[in-house]
Amino acid sequence: MENQPVNLILAARAAFSQAAALVVQYSFSILGAVILLIGGWILSGALSRWAYQGLSRIHGIDETLARFFESVLHYGILIFVFVAVLAQFGIQTASIVAALGAAGLAIGLALQGTLQNIAAGIMLLVLRPPRVGEYIETTNVEGRILEIGLFATEMTTADGLYLMAPNSTLWNTPIKNHSREVSRRQRLSVAVGNDVDIDIATQAILELVRSDERVRRDPPTRVYSDDLTADKTVLMIEYWAKTREWSETRHSVIERLRRGLSAKGIMLK
Repeated sequence: MENQPVNLILAARAAFSQAAALVVQYSFSILGAVILLIGGWILSGALSRWAYQGLSRIHGIDETLARFFESVLHYGILIFVFVAVLAQFGIQTASIVAALGAAGLAIGLALQGTLQNIAAGIMLLVLRPPRVGEYIETTNVEGRILEIGLFATEMTTADGLYLMAPNSTLWNTPIKNHSREVSRRQRLSVAVGNDVDIDIATQAILELVRSDERVRRDPPTRVYSDDLTADKTVLMIEYWAKTREWSETRHSVIERLRRGLSAKGIMLK
């Protein structure tokens, strides 16, 4: 009984010593964790900004793509820092990394369609088969590009309607770009009676088509017979015009042919 107070004092001193050791140990761990968090945050911000500025200087890299890689690098570094902070407290990070990998796989399977659109969006932004402002046509959609995002592409149709198409629908199908080339070929057909002299009709058509200044001289305009029936001959007309003037030139040439051939006595069938 006499030694009981002494034992209590010794036990209290031992507990205090252990508590002090734990405080010192975890104080250094907390301090290291805080330093890692601050340093990781600063490093992730600096590296992601550096990557964005570097990608922005590369010709052909879209703003959306540069921002995407900036975010991936930023959050990737933060995840690495988070795992390092847990290791500061003696937590086994191997199981955490495995759990993160499993979670990433599960999310990837759940968002398979979305990730497919992201992958297609990256390829569209890198290879740029269509660019903003160009008019494209696919088996599924047709319209002028407003914006190419990571998930979908915004377009406006020829009727003035807004259209949003998932990127995978554009990437997995052939794209016909109506705006990329400087000039385009136009094909028209004119049907005349078999009583009409084909050489005279051909020469008249060539003069009328070439009278439009928007029709290019090179390649030259062509007129040739494409079909022959008992009562008519179909003449095909091929000419080239600037892409931005293609539609207006077509309308003008058709009107010139209608008026000019009628004035020359060449009746259309």
